[in-house]
Amino acid sequence: MSGWPEALRLAARLGLSPEVFWRLSLVEWRALTAPPPAPALSRASLFALIDRYPDEEPKP
Repeated sequence: MSGWPEALRLAARLGLSPEVFWRLSLVEWRALTAPPPAPALSRASLFALIDRYPDEEPKP
């Protein structure tokens, strides 16, 4: 985030009143504005990666 104007615009888009915005702790603000976590890797996707990138080199 580059500054107060951007933070205030984001707060308005989130529907936060000025009173609520100014009462937020930094931890709460970061929780509200953090990007969503990456989706968990499925078992099938994990095994596909293991097959594609094995830990050992194939023997000749």
